[in-house]
Amino acid sequence: MKDLIESYFKESIEVKESFFRDNIDKIEEAAEKLINAFKDRKKLIIFGNGGSASDSQHITAELIGRFRKDRKALPVISLASNTASLTALANDYGYKYVFKRQLEAFYEQGDVVIAISTSGSSLNVVEALEFLRHNNGYVISFTGGDGGEMKKLSDLNLIVPSTKTSIVQEVHITLAHLLCLLIEEGLF
Repeated sequence: MKDLIESYFKESIEVKESFFRDNIDKIEEAAEKLINAFKDRKKLIIFGNGGSASDSQHITAELIGRFRKDRKALPVISLASNTASLTALANDYGYKYVFKRQLEAFYEQGDVVIAISTSGSSLNVVEALEFLRHNNGYVISFTGGDGGEMKKLSDLNLIVPSTKTSIVQEVHITLAHLLCLLIEEGLF
């Protein structure tokens, strides 16, 4: 069992090190884009499925509440939070459209979108990014593997070099916490 514990942690650490070494400029670019959007009174819209949905809610809470500083709340919406909307949209239109329909309601020019999918190919996330592509949306994607379909539909790709969902999710939440820190430092 100790070998399994050690190998899992080693893999997790190696993927994190590789990701941050290879993406530091992109992370800085993402932080600057978000900081400028908030300065311009625009919002962040964030979404994903499963664990990525939970991550979108987590990031929303950190930015509306606080990460490390007591400060003004920031305008952030997780499209994975309203179960009544999600289930009604899935029932009435199909699950493929649950994020697209909400973007039709909430997205405004200048908002920034973070789309999260460990595979980069979740159909409802891809459908939402197609909508944004046709409406001049700016998309930062958090993905894994090769970036999947989202890679072609995003303005800024943050792709974790792993196909193991748990490892990709660990990097995504670390990345999200880092962006929260950079946003707070940049704005406050």
